[in-house]
Amino acid sequence: MSITAERKAELIKQYATKEGDTGSPEVQVAVLSERIANLTEHFKTHAKDNHSRRGLLKLVSQRRRLLDYVKAKDESRYKSLIESLGLRR
Repeated sequence: MSITAERKAELIKQYATKEGDTGSPEVQVAVLSERIANLTEHFKTHAKDNHSRRGLLKLVSQRRRLLDYVKAKDESRYKSLIESLGLRR
């Protein structure tokens, strides 16, 4: 259900804006998207897991806030980010 350390390091390397970057919105959104995808798969077999569903909603809203922040700062960055992650909107 959670993200592996190797996968997280891979995402950080792919979306980092500079060397050693782990806190930029792009990296945070990529990691959140991976966690959301893992939880979505989890719910296909565990439909009644409402405790984890609450966590999923929290992750989705956190990702939404980060995407809104990026869009307000630089719309071209926002468009390239949602295109590379394959997000709707």
